[in-house]
Amino acid sequence: MKHAVYILFLLSATCFGQVTLSTSFVKKSKINADYLIGIDAFNALYYTKNNVFIKNDGDKETTYSNIQLGNITSANTFNPLKINLFYQAFNTVIILDNRLAEVYKIDFNSNKNYKNVTHISTGSDTTIWIFNQDLQQLEVYDYKTNNTRATTQPVQSAVLDFTSNYNACWLLTENFLYKYSYFGSLIYKIKNEGFLSISESDENIIIEKVDKLLYLTQKPENREEIQIPNLLIKQFFLTNGILYIYDGKFLYQYQLKIK
Repeated sequence: MKHAVYILFLLSATCFGQVTLSTSFVKKSKINADYLIGIDAFNALYYTKNNVFIKNDGDKETTYSNIQLGNITSANTFNPLKINLFYQAFNTVIILDNRLAEVYKIDFNSNKNYKNVTHISTGSDTTIWIFNQDLQQLEVYDYKTNNTRATTQPVQSAVLDFTSNYNACWLLTENFLYKYSYFGSLIYKIKNEGFLSISESDENIIIEKVDKLLYLTQKPENREEIQIPNLLIKQFFLTNGILYIYDGKFLYQYQLKIK
C-alpha cells in the first residue's frame, strides 16, 4: 500500500510540472526608464520615460509623445509594425507604426457604441483585444470597421493583468487566470494562486508570484518555477528564449533552458 501511495505521489508531481527550469546569466545593462515595455525580435528596446514612449534600436532613439491625452496607461509591442498605446484617462488608443508615426486613433468616447475600456492588447490584422469595464467582458474589436468581432462571458472579479497574441488572450483576475481563443471561447480557467502579473511568449505564459516566476505551458497543469536570483521584479518578459527582468535600474538577461 505504501508503495502504491509513493508511486501515485510521483505521478502527481510529474503531471503538475514541479520541475524547476534552470537559467544561465547572459548580461546586465543599466536602463534609465520609468517603465520597460519589451524587446522585439530585432532587439529593439521599448520603454517610457517622463510619459514619452521610446524605441531604442541601438543606433538611435525614436520617440512619441501626446501630452493632450495624459499619461500612457499601457503599451503593447507584440507587433512592432502596429504598436498600441492606451491612454485610459481619455479612453483612447493610439496605433503607431515601426517608426512611431501615428497611423490610427481610437477614441471610444466619441464612438457610436460607447465603450468604457480599462485594458487593451494586440490582436490580428485590424483588431485589438479590449476589456469593457461596463460589461465586465473581453471583446475583439475591429478599429477599422468599429465592429466587435467576438466577446467572452463576463468575469466576476477585478482584472489584474492582460496579454495576448494573434491567436489567443490571457486574462488574469483576482480569482482566476483565463485563456480565450480569438473567437471568444474559453480554452481554460485556473485558480489564481497568488499570481500578480503575466507575460506571453510563443503561446506559453510567464507568471509572477511574490519573489518568483513560473513557466506555464499550453497545458495549464504544467507549471514550473524558473530558477532566478533574488531580484526585485518590476517588469519581465521572454523573447527568443531570453528572460528579461527589469528592477527599475538594471535589465538582467538570462537564457531560459526549456526542456
